[in-house]
Amino acid sequence: MLVRLLLLVVFVLTAFAPLAPRPDYAGLYRDAPHLDVDTRREGDSLRLYLRLPAPARLGPGHPLRLAAWPSYEAKLPLWQDSIARRRQHPRPEADGSLRLSFCIAAARVPAGAIMQLTTAPADAKDDYQEPTTTAWLRLTEAVLARPFVLTDSVGQPLSRRYVRAGETFGVDSYGLMQPVRWKRYAVTPTPALPPMTSPAAMPAGPRLLPVLDSAEARPGEPLRFREPGLYALKVGGAGGMPTRTLAVLVGANNYPALTTASELIEPLRYLTTSQERQRLTDAPDPKRAVDKFWLDIAKGNQRQGKELIRQFYGRVTAANRLFAAHKAGWLTDRGLLYVVLGPPPSVRRLFNGEERWFYSEGGLGGGPITYTFRPRPSTFAPDYYELVRRPEYELLWYAAVEKWRTPLTALTGPNAPTDLPAR
Repeated sequence: MLVRLLLLVVFVLTAFAPLAPRPDYAGLYRDAPHLDVDTRREGDSLRLYLRLPAPARLGPGHPLRLAAWPSYEAKLPLWQDSIARRRQHPRPEADGSLRLSFCIAAARVPAGAIMQLTTAPADAKDDYQEPTTTAWLRLTEAVLARPFVLTDSVGQPLSRRYVRAGETFGVDSYGLMQPVRWKRYAVTPTPALPPMTSPAAMPAGPRLLPVLDSAEARPGEPLRFREPGLYALKVGGAGGMPTRTLAVLVGANNYPALTTASELIEPLRYLTTSQERQRLTDAPDPKRAVDKFWLDIAKGNQRQGKELIRQFYGRVTAANRLFAAHKAGWLTDRGLLYVVLGPPPSVRRLFNGEERWFYSEGGLGGGPITYTFRPRPSTFAPDYYELVRRPEYELLWYAAVEKWRTPLTALTGPNAPTDLPAR
């Protein structure tokens, strides 16, 4: 009788538990400091590495909370927990950021589960995802099984899947140090096509990527790649450990920022004709020609010209950081919309992994419009998304591009390109 009563109580508490509001993930795409997360499998445990941006706040009012969800649209989590201060192993950094490291039982997070980590106050608004205090991580089989983590030059978790050409980084394996074999692949940095492009006209990708070069590093040896490109690291083999693969994008110069004239000209393909870009490339001083391109749009107004440059290339840099895959972030489908339309004001993620970006303006008659991205993961790009292209986007897209090209509305009026305001 007592057992039946307890089961009834559990049922009632579960049935009438408050449901979590549907999260809006737009905040995670703001050009702002982010809560960075990485993982490493350690036996029966999964270690999580966190880097909280400055000013990092933890303790009373700002607990470290975890939740595992069966999908992005789940109404109830699989479980929720908080990490006690003594388990966090905090390490302050000179820049005011804070690094944490702790383990959870791997059995608690089945493959495909979604992990939410937050340091926001308990009474914070739950639907809007603040990037400085909240992070989401899809726990794929590859993520759950990977027994190593990329580190920076001083041995701290890198928390990104790109490095700069010439940058020193390492591979920190759990247990026995493992050798690292790497290959550099030939990848054509093809930019995303406009959203009205017919799927039949989309170029098919190569079935196999040619290998340009390869080598092997000794266990614990620092890595430094001089040539930009896509690299695949194969880690393991020593002591009977299985080999795991992780792709790393090596960006040129100061990636994700753009510095050279050729780098500044390339993203303009989203706003210009091939003839215009060729004239910029062939100019005696291409960098000055790029400045003049924007100054001409601003009708000679230097302040407006500088603001256009700041907004456009700020978006390119943010897209490079947010959407880096097998190619630079601005070349991806999400990068395309991010650069031309700006950060999405609202983002929903569906149970099947799709993302839907909602813009309050930009549709017919200035109304709302939605763009859908479908996940297309691969070994080289596990977080890659592909835009669902539709012919009805054509006039809307040309209007969006024209907003950048129209002098009177480039920075003023209802058609001005705007970024998502800070909250």
